[in-house]
Amino acid sequence: MTVALQIRDVPDEVRDTLASVAAERGKSMQAYLLEVISREARLSRNRHVFDERASQRTPLDVDEIVETIRAGRDGPEK
Repeated sequence: MTVALQIRDVPDEVRDTLASVAAERGKSMQAYLLEVISREARLSRNRHVFDERASQRTPLDVDEIVETIRAGRDGPEK
């Protein structure tokens, strides 16, 4: 299902710039703006997923990171 959105009080220069960008891309302003807001919504979801994953991680300190890298490179310590 789709809905109609309306933005009021857009300054003329903003409207003109958006129209120019849309034309440069060979799109109508409606198609261009739909692309812009769709991309923003997608990026917002991605940020949410990354933030959620980051909050679930156990922080590592530098010594643990170095030890893990060395173990992978050199094999297990004897």
